[in-house]
Amino acid sequence: MKFKRHNTILRLISENDVETQQQLAELLVAEGFPATQATVSRDIKELNIIKVHDHDEHYKYAVAKTEGQSSDTTKLHTIFRESVISIDYAVNTVVIRTLTGTASAAAAAIDSMHLPNIVGTLAGDDTIFIVMRSQVKAQDFCTDMRNFLK
Repeated sequence: MKFKRHNTILRLISENDVETQQQLAELLVAEGFPATQATVSRDIKELNIIKVHDHDEHYKYAVAKTEGQSSDTTKLHTIFRESVISIDYAVNTVVIRTLTGTASAAAAAIDSMHLPNIVGTLAGDDTIFIVMRSQVKAQDFCTDMRNFLK
């Protein structure tokens, strides 16, 4: 549901001059997605949406492109968020469970982050193994990834 809602939000802001969170929430409801202002606010943050100046001296929502981050990387991060079921670690090995068939894409997202404490990743169909430099780094990675998924 969240993945579909996010795709709908991206479509709506590209097709309409959406100026407020309330306006976006109303458009989502019209599309069949029950949405509160709080939900829309979280979605805006997760999708890296910002307000930009339009040609009529108004502000509207648009997707921010951060320097050095390609749209492919953004897509990989979205895939990661949408496919991860659980994250845990044992000693210096992190195990990530994903939806069936999505582990490879989620591992590619992790690799695209270029995190220095990752020794390597290995993906199967629904599981990713990540070897970290230490147990502390594995624990920190799990905490960071859980926060990233929120």
